[in-house]
Amino acid sequence: MIEFFHEFDCLESDMVTLKIVEKNKGATDMLPFYYYDIFNKAGEHVGKISVRIGNNFHSYYNGHIGYEIFEGHRGKHYSYEAVKLVLQVAKAHGMKELFITCGLSNDASIKTIERLGAVKKDIVKIPKECFFYHEGIQDYCVYSLQIN
Repeated sequence: MIEFFHEFDCLESDMVTLKIVEKNKGATDMLPFYYYDIFNKAGEHVGKISVRIGNNFHSYYNGHIGYEIFEGHRGKHYSYEAVKLVLQVAKAHGMKELFITCGLSNDASIKTIERLGAVKKDIVKIPKECFFYHEGIQDYCVYSLQIN
């Protein structure tokens, strides 16, 4: 059973602020996670990000971090800044390696992930046993990011 840390309810950098929306204990296939809204310094809600804690079969394919920047706010490195902030959450939970995944055709996300210093491990097809197989996701890039 995970113990969530309250000191991560609000995370800030020079570019973005993350405000906690949900702390979810997970379920059979779903890892526990922190879920945040992303705001720029002007206070605009520009996206969302989650960090999943722990490892299971699905985390290799689904990744430990998921993010979305809303249209009109893309191209400003908000996802990069937000990921850097949630790394401290994963580290506080004892994680040393994170998988970050994205669609093979998602060039913007690939650039963000590689800018973080993650290394591509694999290009995979989502297996039928994976809980999000039926979402029709195409080939996925799997990256590994080491946390110091």
